[in-house]
Amino acid sequence: AWGHPEIYPLVLTTKTQEIFNCRIDEDITDEQPYKLINKEDIFEDLRNRAAVSDFHPVKKIVQEYPGNELLLVYDKDFKYGLNFYLIGTEEGKENYLNPPEVSEEQEEYKEYIPEDVYIYKPPVSKPWVSLGSEKEIEEESVTESTKQITYMISRKRSEFGAPIKFSDQNASSVKDAYIECTAYPDKNFTLKQLEKDVGMQVIPQIKDISTQTKWTYPKNATTQYYPREFSEEEKETLKQSKPLVDFLNNASISVEIALQQNEIMNTFIDDWKHLAEEEGTFGDKTDTHLKEYQSFTDLHSPTEKMITCVSWHPTIYGLIAVSVAVRLSFEDRVHFSGKLLLQPSLILFWSFSDPIHPQLMLESPDDIFCFKFCPSDPNIIAGGCINGQIVMWDITTHADRIENVKAGGSRSKKATLKPMFLLEPESNKEAMYIRHCAVSSIENGHKKVITDIHWLSDTFEINRMGSVFENRSGICCQLVTCSADCTICFWDIRPQKPLTPQTTEKKKEENIEIPFDVPSTFLHLDLSWKPLTKVRLSKGETSLDHCPTKISLKEDHLLCKTQDKVLAQSKTAKAEEMNPYHNLESGMPNLLKPIDDFCTKFFVGTEEGEVIYTDWKMEKDPETGRLMPKKPVSLHTIHDGIVHTIQRSPFYDDIILTVGGWNVAIWKESVMTGPLLQSCCAPKRYTSGHWSLTRPGVFYIGREDGYIDIWDLLEKTHEPAQSQNICITMITCIKPWIFSSKQQFIAIADYYGTLHILEIPWTLSRPSTNEMTSINHYFEREVKHLEYVEQRKKIREQEKKEMEQEMAKKKVKIYQKSKEQMEAELKMDYESYLELEKTVLINLGLIKVTEKGSYSDVM
Repeated sequence: AWGHPEIYPLVLTTKTQEIFNCRIDEDITDEQPYKLINKEDIFEDLRNRAAVSDFHPVKKIVQEYPGNELLLVYDKDFKYGLNFYLIGTEEGKENYLNPPEVSEEQEEYKEYIPEDVYIYKPPVSKPWVSLGSEKEIEEESVTESTKQITYMISRKRSEFGAPIKFSDQNASSVKDAYIECTAYPDKNFTLKQLEKDVGMQVIPQIKDISTQTKWTYPKNATTQYYPREFSEEEKETLKQSKPLVDFLNNASISVEIALQQNEIMNTFIDDWKHLAEEEGTFGDKTDTHLKEYQSFTDLHSPTEKMITCVSWHPTIYGLIAVSVAVRLSFEDRVHFSGKLLLQPSLILFWSFSDPIHPQLMLESPDDIFCFKFCPSDPNIIAGGCINGQIVMWDITTHADRIENVKAGGSRSKKATLKPMFLLEPESNKEAMYIRHCAVSSIENGHKKVITDIHWLSDTFEINRMGSVFENRSGICCQLVTCSADCTICFWDIRPQKPLTPQTTEKKKEENIEIPFDVPSTFLHLDLSWKPLTKVRLSKGETSLDHCPTKISLKEDHLLCKTQDKVLAQSKTAKAEEMNPYHNLESGMPNLLKPIDDFCTKFFVGTEEGEVIYTDWKMEKDPETGRLMPKKPVSLHTIHDGIVHTIQRSPFYDDIILTVGGWNVAIWKESVMTGPLLQSCCAPKRYTSGHWSLTRPGVFYIGREDGYIDIWDLLEKTHEPAQSQNICITMITCIKPWIFSSKQQFIAIADYYGTLHILEIPWTLSRPSTNEMTSINHYFEREVKHLEYVEQRKKIREQEKKEMEQEMAKKKVKIYQKSKEQMEAELKMDYESYLELEKTVLINLGLIKVTEKGSYSDVM
């Protein structure tokens, strides 16, 4: 500090004040604005916090300070610039703590002098001496070189305050109504350039030179050489030479070690390359979150609705269909049933090109809770209603609205061809409603809400008994549904019997008017469609049945595999010319070729959290002769709530993911003892799930609080690898989709009716090199673990039986003993007790042993 070399200003933060107990207004006040700090405490703080310590700037002063305690003073008025200052000398500390006595004259003089030592001295005027700067100021100053023009405008005093009325006037129609001000050079305002800034850059001279190498005529040439070999005498001489023997003895050990190392590990593996690959797939955590890409909400719906099912269009990029339902309980639906009939139940088609207006709206008689595109023809759609009916749509007539939008360049065909579902300009903002083609019969179908629907593969078909035959049509013609009425139904969209002339005449007599905008593809099914067969899952000896919510067939993985997009588009373009679904009313042959080695078993998830593995084949009851479903092969109650998802892995056809209640489970079809993986209870209830389409060990789980859990079995098997918040309400459906080899999306629907489209990051979409093999080994290890557990259970049960048998034998032996044996055993036990008692008394000194071996009491 100026004038005080022993004072060193400091800034002490709140943390430092707490460490040294010098907090302002608590430890240091106006009455005592200082604190003595031990020198060792400052060194301890410097060791702990190093350069972060507030005493680091005065570290040298503290080290050179002769005393043990330094004086720290609070500078309330910032006299020296900071909030504290340190006195660096013993003399300064003593002067501050014990100030010298001041005489009375100095005391009186001090009253007239302010506390601040600084005394004001007024400036003294001096004559100005020119150093030549005024010339530069005159050159740089701006002066007016032109004469100013003055205008005077006047008007009569009587016209002041008169009303003024403005009107429009065409300037071109009236002469001299406007004057054009054209630009022209004026010599009076020409400026002379005094200075000019010019930049220059020195560059080397460049000269292009080309040359051509001399081409020589190619000529084939061969040569032959012979190896140079030692003679026999030279070989003998070398064998007996000492330098060669010493070299072989010294080098043999190193050669053996090198050979062993080559056998142990491959020295030609590029470790850096493998390290970078593993780092990019697992260790890189910079981009692991799902990114919001787009969202869709039906803003024109008058009621609040939730999304019940989501499905990407199989062949059109950027087109996704969702089914919506009113958010009401069963009691509220009954109460507002009259109003609900006036509102259409829809399936909305959303396109990436228009996030506001749905491209298509499929009407249905009631709210749809599940629907699926037909694998053979994506223009055919089947859905299940809340009232138990199945609805069929045919949108073939609207397929001509699809246009190919090419985003040219050198990208791949899959990435460049992006068909968008675009409407015509005059109807771009109008809703396009499409009525259904057919509805199943109410009396013969399901009685409650249909919870799941699947198309059977085009490779087989079943009859009323559940037997499997080769598909006679070559297209997907059969459906399977499950409902809350405890039934699983199989449906056939073809007529069961060939139509006769009598039936056609009856139809003409009925005079049923068909709307012009409804295709007649499934007219033969409308209001008369009955299930081919029904399967009930009985609960054993009771009369109750299981309530199925989701099903998974063996052939589902064939329908989930990605098809060739270009081939599918060509099929769609020719749908009107050669559509097999338009000729379903023709007669079908009765002779079918059965398929013997076909697996008719499937997985079922129930409303009570049970996972059932059963068979759809029917068998005759020996007592009644009726067709009865077979008993379930296995039944496990793993989930503690309704099962929302049962899905086969797209990579392993025998691995099944089930989601329900508060946990997740993974099953193997050939293992009936239990799940391979069962998660612990989650903090919130799970509502949906789906496998990743490109990584075998990744699957996504939706929760009721709006979070999505991302599981990665290569990273963790006991908990999710990460959790991400998507919305504020329950997630109802999850569907990923592969847009291209470099871009993948996942559609997440919520309870408030919003469809979120998120982009899957590179780490979650690109599999590692050996991920398929690693996950397969993991499943094999879990199968072996379950087998081991079952073996241990059998061993423990056998051991328990053997122990019970031994206990029973011991009891029998005790009863068989004679009276003399029991008395002898009691006598032996009493004698051993007496010996133990004497030993204890001797050790305590209460009995003394004599030389003759007798005992005497110690008094």
